[in-house]
Amino acid sequence: MKKILAAVVLSLFCAGFAAAADDADVVLPAKNGNVTFPHKKHQDMKELKCTDCHETDKGGKIANLGKEWAHKTCKGCHTDKGKGPTKCTECHKK
Repeated sequence: MKKILAAVVLSLFCAGFAAAADDADVVLPAKNGNVTFPHKKHQDMKELKCTDCHETDKGGKIANLGKEWAHKTCKGCHTDKGKGPTKCTECHKK
C-alpha cells in the first residue's frame, strides 16, 4: 500500500512540473546572452500552432534548435508578422 501511495504522490508531483513548464518562460543559453522565450504568450496566439516550431503537435524538444534555426524561424516569423523582437539586444540579454 505504501508503494502505491508513493507512486501516486510522485506522479502528481511530476505532473505539476509538466503543467508548470507550459506556462513558464524558457531560457535558452546563447553565446551573445541568454534568450528568454515566453512560451505561454506564443501558445495563446491563435495564428500559431505547435508544429510551427515543434516536430509534432504534442510539443517536446526542438531537434535543430540553435542559432541558425532560431534566427530563421523566430526572427523570420517576427519579421513576416511585423511584430516581435528582431534586433540582437531585444532577444539576447547579458
